[in-house]
Amino acid sequence: MEPSKNPTPIPQLLPSPLFYLLLALMTLLFIARSAGKLAGKRKLPPGPAGLPFVGQTFALLKAMRQNRGEQWLAEMAERYGPVFRLSLFGSNVAVLSGVNGNKVVFGGGGGGDDVVGAKQAEWALRILGRRNLLTLDGNAHRRVRGAMGVFLKGDVVRGYVGRMGELVERHLEREWKGKETVLAMPFIKSLSFDIICTLLYGLGGVADRDSLKKDFQDLIKGLWSLPLNLPFTRYRRALQAARRLRAAFAELVVTRKGQLERGEATAYDDLLTCFLSAKGEEEGFTEEEIVDNGVLAMAAGHDTLTLLITFVTRVLADPDLYARVYAEQSEIANGKGHDEPLNWEDLTKMKYTWRVAQETLRLYPPIFGSYRRILKDFEYAGYHIPKGWQILWVSSLTHMNKDFFPEPSKFEPARFDNQSSIIPYSFVGFGAGPRICIGQEFAKVETLVTIHYMVTHFSWKLACPDETVARVPVLTLSKGLPIHLLPHKI
Repeated sequence: MEPSKNPTPIPQLLPSPLFYLLLALMTLLFIARSAGKLAGKRKLPPGPAGLPFVGQTFALLKAMRQNRGEQWLAEMAERYGPVFRLSLFGSNVAVLSGVNGNKVVFGGGGGGDDVVGAKQAEWALRILGRRNLLTLDGNAHRRVRGAMGVFLKGDVVRGYVGRMGELVERHLEREWKGKETVLAMPFIKSLSFDIICTLLYGLGGVADRDSLKKDFQDLIKGLWSLPLNLPFTRYRRALQAARRLRAAFAELVVTRKGQLERGEATAYDDLLTCFLSAKGEEEGFTEEEIVDNGVLAMAAGHDTLTLLITFVTRVLADPDLYARVYAEQSEIANGKGHDEPLNWEDLTKMKYTWRVAQETLRLYPPIFGSYRRILKDFEYAGYHIPKGWQILWVSSLTHMNKDFFPEPSKFEPARFDNQSSIIPYSFVGFGAGPRICIGQEFAKVETLVTIHYMVTHFSWKLACPDETVARVPVLTLSKGLPIHLLPHKI
């Protein structure tokens, strides 16, 4: 049989473009119908659309730089409801506002370690480390928290009062005495870092402390940046800083271990010797666990404490607030002998001063928010929250809610006169429930000791009353809080 003289051209043997178009339309229709059925069964939280991967990241960061981050989220809640979704830093994020949302985040109900866990996204783990307290759940979390709690528990921290006082007086003598104007924020940052390095880690040398300081600043900035591991990005600098910090802490762990073995140190000398001396259920802590949690404690304590004390200093430029704090502190100072150091009993009398600090923390929380990881699908307020998403916790969603704090923009320390009147999980300046900040007692002691010596030696006025407040990513003041000093001595 002879082959056809006019074979069918190859293109005519293939389906026409119309066929592909119809196939694509049918596929899209099938996907849409399937998604609609799934959505009907599992209703996801509403939220704004956004670019792939980026989502609302840049919009939120811009609002934070303008000190409008809390307002931006409040507007999202008003538009979409108390439960809504965002796309931030490459992750799907659910925002659960209100006290019930805080309970889910802090383990007080509606979830639990099997549903809502501390496991962070991979990009965050590369900075914070995989064995730090904030990333652990269940027995691992309780084990590390228990070891840190031994060193940061009340009776141990109360013993720091006198030593903290010495450090504060030394810094004031060196950096404020004889000055007319100072930058309060850098001063407090240096003081707080000195206190943490000295009391928690036994680092007495200035060189030891200064070599760590910038790396911690870069690490914190990287946690609130787009996780792009490219040259010159904040995230790349944070990764590099984290590696240097871990190397420095690993070396310090080796030193402390040798000192313990030679009898030159005790279990309660600093946080690292406490970890090295503690025993878990079967064995001691690994070097990774000690290093990761050593880095975490220093980073968390340094930044949050600095900002709390800085903003207390800022609000005490108000003459009426200052007068009440000064009256309380001068009464304590006048009841002591010459050069007699402060003690824990003195701090228990600083009730109004601590109310001022709590109200400052309500209005000016140092950290904008934090994440928790969804470990398995669960339902909340009629919405389906899928496994793998993250929950964004932001304190302002309750701190600035008039249902919990009437006239929320007003600075009113009396809100905290009756602690039992505060609705549980509405004030989360130190977290709440099972995951309340383990260092809150240390923070309270350092804040009260610092403010005591500041107000009994000086009063002050703001040099720049209109100074810009922003979050880049943590709370900051554009000029470092310059103040005019008016020295006095009780």
